[in-house]
Amino acid sequence: SDVLGQFMPLVGIDWSQTGVAHLFSAIKENGYQLLFLSARAIAQAYITRQFLVNLKQDGKALPDGPIVISPDGLFPSLYREVIRRAPHEFKIACLEEIKALFPSDCNPFYAGFGNRDTDEISYVKVGIPKGKIFIINPKGEVAVNRRVDTKSYTSLHALVHGMFPPTTCSEQVLLRFLFPLSHNDYWYWVV
Repeated sequence: SDVLGQFMPLVGIDWSQTGVAHLFSAIKENGYQLLFLSARAIAQAYITRQFLVNLKQDGKALPDGPIVISPDGLFPSLYREVIRRAPHEFKIACLEEIKALFPSDCNPFYAGFGNRDTDEISYVKVGIPKGKIFIINPKGEVAVNRRVDTKSYTSLHALVHGMFPPTTCSEQVLLRFLFPLSHNDYWYWVV
């Protein structure tokens, strides 16, 4: 829920889906870099960062990764996201700018997770295959290609090695030399 998702963490209520920390940790362990993207306002940067850093489930924390949020103020961001329901305008522009940093024949984005149809629009626009776009509904069910097979973060964790195969040493070395400014060893992005 975008409205409750904006405000519940402010009053100390956990607004996370079960199993997300384990799944994202397993993806990171397979060599993928996570990028957290939100259309929230720059004024919510600290709260958003604290929510992600402090999210712990069964002893597992979310992996580190850059957090990209809207440079707009609180009211323009809320208006775009909650009233106009168009957060994809910011997300597409942001992801396209990141993609432009890479060679034109390289798509740095491997998969995307979101909670709205507009997230799928954003991910398709930057070239993420539909089979690698995961939209989570308020019940915690994960839809792939708009089909909900009652998957959850927990059930996806069991499939992580097939959906996010470990990167090979040669990929890791090649990517390190292509992008030496990275503070990470790998340049695969999961949004």
